[in-house]
Amino acid sequence: MPVRVAGTTDERAAPPERRTPKRGPRSAAGPSAGPGAERAAERKQAFRELVGAQLPRLYWAARALVGDDAEDAVQDCMVKAFERFDQLHDPVAGPAWLRRILINCCRDRLRADARHPDSVGFEEVESFSLYRKIAYEDPFPYSDSLHLDFLQEFGREDVHAVLRRLPDLYRVPLVLVHMEGFLARETAEILQVPLGTVLARLHRGRKLFEKRMWDYAEENGLLKGGSR
Repeated sequence: MPVRVAGTTDERAAPPERRTPKRGPRSAAGPSAGPGAERAAERKQAFRELVGAQLPRLYWAARALVGDDAEDAVQDCMVKAFERFDQLHDPVAGPAWLRRILINCCRDRLRADARHPDSVGFEEVESFSLYRKIAYEDPFPYSDSLHLDFLQEFGREDVHAVLRRLPDLYRVPLVLVHMEGFLARETAEILQVPLGTVLARLHRGRKLFEKRMWDYAEENGLLKGGSR
């Protein structure tokens, strides 16, 4: 039976109604994302979260190790870490895993620069006593650990400025052990040198750091009676 379409005078069959098929929600990985694309998106997100939490510490560690090359070293670290991210099976180990990659990147940069230890008069360094120097400035020391109290007065930028004055040979073990918390044995593995070599460099490095810190304080008027 013919159907009259409202609003017309013609008696014609009404055309069938067209329905647009409903589309499900789009995946964040794309309109046609499969399981592989979703896993890739999750991987990127997990990497961003790990790096975002660790980036400040990575930068300061790189700053202490390679100075002005810190940003480039961190960038190298990010590239290598993302390439190897599938090798990280335990998220809890992520921070330590990133630090080791960064240290290797910094070590590669130091090797590429072919920087060698500058001439250091170690007879003078070995005879230097920060405690005696401070005690001479103040004949009534207020602490048995006067030299440690003195070092704690300096901010991070001061410490990094002095560290950059040290030869790589001594600065790197100091940073790894005293700033990054690695054991001497772990430091020896990272640097691929005998444990005895690391211990000797740490001893000389500490003495050299104390002397350079004292020199830095004198140069910048940071001793008692100077302006801080």
